[in-house]
Amino acid sequence: MTRFVEKISLFDRRSSPMAEAEDISRDGLLVHHHHPLAPAAAADAQLVTLGQLFKHVGDAHSGEGDDGDASPPPHRVLELDEFSAGAGGGDHLGSRPPTFVLAFTNLSYSVKRPRKMSLLRRNRLATDPVAALAPPEEFSRTKTLLNSISGEAREGEIFAVLGASGSGKSTLIDALANRIVRDSLQGSITLNGEKLDGRLLKVISAYVMQDDLLYPMLTVEETLMFSAEFRLPRSLSVSKKKSRVQALIDQLGLRSAANTIIGDEIHRGVSGGERRRVSIGIDIIHDPIILFLDEPTSGLDSTSAFMVVKVLQRIAHSGSIVIMSVHQPSYRILCLLDRLLFLSRGQTVYSGPPEGLHRFFSDFGHPIPDNENPTEFALDLIRELEGTPAGARSLVEFNKSRQDEQPALVPATRSTLSLNDAIGASISRGKLVSGATEGTTSASSVQKYANPFWIEMGVLTKRSFTNTKRMPELFAIRLAAVLLTGFILATIFWRLDNSPRGVQERLGFFAIAMSTMFYTCADALPIFLQERNIFMRETAYNAYRRSSYVLSHAIVGFPPLILLSVAFALTTFFAVGLAGGMQGFVFFVLIILASFWAGSGFVTFLSGVVTHVMLGYTVVVAILAYFLLFSGFFINRDRIHDYWIWFHYLSLVKYPYEAVMQNEFDDRHKCFVRGVQMFDNTPLGVLPDAIKLRVLESMSTSLGVNITSGTCITTGTDILKQQSITQLTKWDCLWVTVAWGFLFRFLFYISLLLGSRNKRR
Repeated sequence: MTRFVEKISLFDRRSSPMAEAEDISRDGLLVHHHHPLAPAAAADAQLVTLGQLFKHVGDAHSGEGDDGDASPPPHRVLELDEFSAGAGGGDHLGSRPPTFVLAFTNLSYSVKRPRKMSLLRRNRLATDPVAALAPPEEFSRTKTLLNSISGEAREGEIFAVLGASGSGKSTLIDALANRIVRDSLQGSITLNGEKLDGRLLKVISAYVMQDDLLYPMLTVEETLMFSAEFRLPRSLSVSKKKSRVQALIDQLGLRSAANTIIGDEIHRGVSGGERRRVSIGIDIIHDPIILFLDEPTSGLDSTSAFMVVKVLQRIAHSGSIVIMSVHQPSYRILCLLDRLLFLSRGQTVYSGPPEGLHRFFSDFGHPIPDNENPTEFALDLIRELEGTPAGARSLVEFNKSRQDEQPALVPATRSTLSLNDAIGASISRGKLVSGATEGTTSASSVQKYANPFWIEMGVLTKRSFTNTKRMPELFAIRLAAVLLTGFILATIFWRLDNSPRGVQERLGFFAIAMSTMFYTCADALPIFLQERNIFMRETAYNAYRRSSYVLSHAIVGFPPLILLSVAFALTTFFAVGLAGGMQGFVFFVLIILASFWAGSGFVTFLSGVVTHVMLGYTVVVAILAYFLLFSGFFINRDRIHDYWIWFHYLSLVKYPYEAVMQNEFDDRHKCFVRGVQMFDNTPLGVLPDAIKLRVLESMSTSLGVNITSGTCITTGTDILKQQSITQLTKWDCLWVTVAWGFLFRFLFYISLLLGSRNKRR
């Protein structure tokens, strides 16, 4: 107790008037917290889970419990003390050990890097005396990002990892959040003394990335509601989920921005601080037991950063472990933190409460001046030491000696519950753990996913439709591009006749039209690339299945393809004068739709493999050019060498091209070359018709067949044979094209399984 009192003048853990004023959000919400001087003196801090808080706020919203539909009043005042009786009858951090203790011991992690040439190293050592004093690790093939890091984070506290850029803050957070392959990570991580299983950690934890990854056209309330539908079990009614969302909006201080879209560079939306709190909200909607955050205050002003950490303190006081990295906290933020871990190049330079910073650096010989932010002083000193040849080794060794001198942790402060019992007790107290249903009483019975895949697919589809319909300009641009392409082709190939020249022009039209369908699909490439990080974040902690996302992605993208297909067919079919009547037109629409389906599937698959937009466009254009080359238009199948024939059958353009060719020419009674027309496109084509007729008479005499100017020389079937289009019917080509679309979407699913592990190696 004395170590917390000795600096009471600087670190008064009670709320200052300014901090209390910050508790008043813009909508009038006031949540009082009794800030303890220390965990041992937390007798006034009642432990209330977010689940219990949500329940009471939900009742306040409806006026009659969770099933009411009355609209919430604009201003609410919540006092956590009134929930004390329902929170366990006086159960608090001061009267019992914490339920959850996350401990990590001797965590080490290294990555490989290219070895520098020995000649360059010798030259540098000979000319640079500072380099000669550098540690040998600088020239090794591995770089150590974490070096024997130990510590523990407790329920009800904020554990903050601090350090300069490159010190290993994010790496440590990733290690604790199981975002590093365990084979690459040395050391142990336990929860309540038991090894933490990766599957269970995904269920009971959440990870808030440094970047705000949100759908820009959804409102704050919609964003949180979709997250609730993903994370909360289906046993909860829709009204209860809405109540929890409304409670979380109040908890995050987002009431006035609830109906404002998130926004992006083009569309104006919420502020940066509000956006960050929404990012936190979507990951705490299911009330996780452990919350990891990677620099949640990065890029925010002082007030917004303080409000974010204030929200995190409330989350911790509700019965969660909050572990965050922070670059350089302000004095007000420092007063909200419970445990600090300073890192320097992957090594611990300080571990303990904020109150111990003065004593620590004073004993080290660098006392912190009065009226100076202790963290700023500590980070400046660490940077200064890192600039020396020996680095911060002296500070690291001093911290080790201090840790060895300190007595072992008192056993009473450790949790006495097993992990299974602790999770069951937490759920029974009202924790809304994802996958926990009303009958859940232990960790083993918590499901991997909160909802079945058809519910996930429905929610994903609804979210994508909602976000897409608010950006109609995107579809309008696609439609305009298709209509413009169709208009250009229709005016160039206007009313083609049935002459040999018309046949050649039809071949060109079909080749250009079918390949254009695939090139038009390239605009689907950035769609998943823009959503990729959102997908990675949500699936990393089992918000939904990857298969649900793939099916939803296909469902959302299909209706626009129908409209585009009909628009292109109406623009070109009748204007060019294609054959087949209404039946031919319907098939033309179907094969264009199948081409769009296969093309969008191909581009979607590439978006799952190639992670850069410009590189993806280059790959798409190149491969589609190869498809067109081997489609059979430039060179017939019979003329392709055996070592390239396999690419002919892999060409996506081949099957739609052959389908429309058969739709046009598969008629043995329709003639395209008559009498003297056989001389067209030859040197004899410039001769007068009289001479051509005499040539026909000579040919008739020689062949013994009467050939006149009206004799049919080439039918539609003959043209198909000349083009080597004889293996498949037009309906076979249609189904093969559709099958390509399904295959590429299956490959997209496989790429998500293999490429979205979201773990370092």
